[in-house]
Amino acid sequence: MPHILVVDGDPHAVDVVRACLEAEGCQTSSALNGQVAWQMLRVDAGRPDLVILDLVLPELDGWELCRRIRTVSDRPIIILTACDDDVDQILGLELGADDYITKPFNPRVLAARVRAVLRRYAAGQQPSALLELAEVRLDPARREVTVGGRPLSLRTREFDLLQAFLAHPGLVLSREQLLDRVWGLDFDGDDTTVNVHVTRLRAKLQGSSVTIEAVRGVGYKLVTRTVSA
Repeated sequence: MPHILVVDGDPHAVDVVRACLEAEGCQTSSALNGQVAWQMLRVDAGRPDLVILDLVLPELDGWELCRRIRTVSDRPIIILTACDDDVDQILGLELGADDYITKPFNPRVLAARVRAVLRRYAAGQQPSALLELAEVRLDPARREVTVGGRPLSLRTREFDLLQAFLAHPGLVLSREQLLDRVWGLDFDGDDTTVNVHVTRLRAKLQGSSVTIEAVRGVGYKLVTRTVSA
């Protein structure tokens, strides 16, 4: 029975979301401002299993709360907000949110999104084999990446992208395939999100013999290259 923290400055919205989730068998708790939510998360680092948060919050906004959560945990985050601009959505996902839903929302869709995110997170916790290409090594179980033995700091989506590439080195993965494998079939965004994350991941791999090449009109592939001395 997953435990979900609902963070929203509107008490009515909190009640609606909690009722929706509890009808699905979830345990819920809530916070009406970002600072209270952050304190709750710091006190009990092992809970909740998922956070649903609005972006417009008193004391500590959703952007900053999302950023802080990602500095200490990879627990799933779903942004549920009336901010429906594409830039807001991309920024929310860039900060590490696993999904982005705009208000007004269908409670059944919210429940389905929660189940999907929790399934993906649970699957990612299962131990699996190390993935390596040249000096780049990825440990899925520990969610750690090293380059030449040195740790490489990646955001959640960047890690998931690299894992997808390392599982298929040299093979072209389309943007649609990457959206499916990293963001899930329920993601409403477009392939612009993939392009942004690939660009950032490629920049972080600079200096290694591994890079991500674009294949015009198709997608991307992970390859090795000769590094100049």
